[in-house]
Amino acid sequence: MAARLKRDGAGLLTAVVQDASDGRVLMVGWMDDEALRRTLTTGRVTYWSRSRAEYWRKGDTSGHVQWVRSVALDCDGDTLLVQVDQVGAACHRGTDTCFDGGDLGAVVLDPTERSA
Repeated sequence: MAARLKRDGAGLLTAVVQDASDGRVLMVGWMDDEALRRTLTTGRVTYWSRSRAEYWRKGDTSGHVQWVRSVALDCDGDTLLVQVDQVGAACHRGTDTCFDGGDLGAVVLDPTERSA
């Protein structure tokens, strides 16, 4: 598997975290090889904190645990999709998801108006 991973210059992969029960995207984190190994072998999600330069396991201080349901690698080998059973808030601000900052107002075309 290691040969399939395409890490960034810091040796990290993007981890998109999705709620396994309803498909919502909860957050985005970063993993290096060790964080991925811990995630795959412990049943709890572990990340690499770029700002603190240390590993952190979701829920150790907040109690808002992420239980691993599945981990998949995208076709390019540079992004992980981590499906979890989320206990409590996923966002450090105490909200269910980090993606509740409001819609940015993108134009959405009706399917009949779309053309290639």
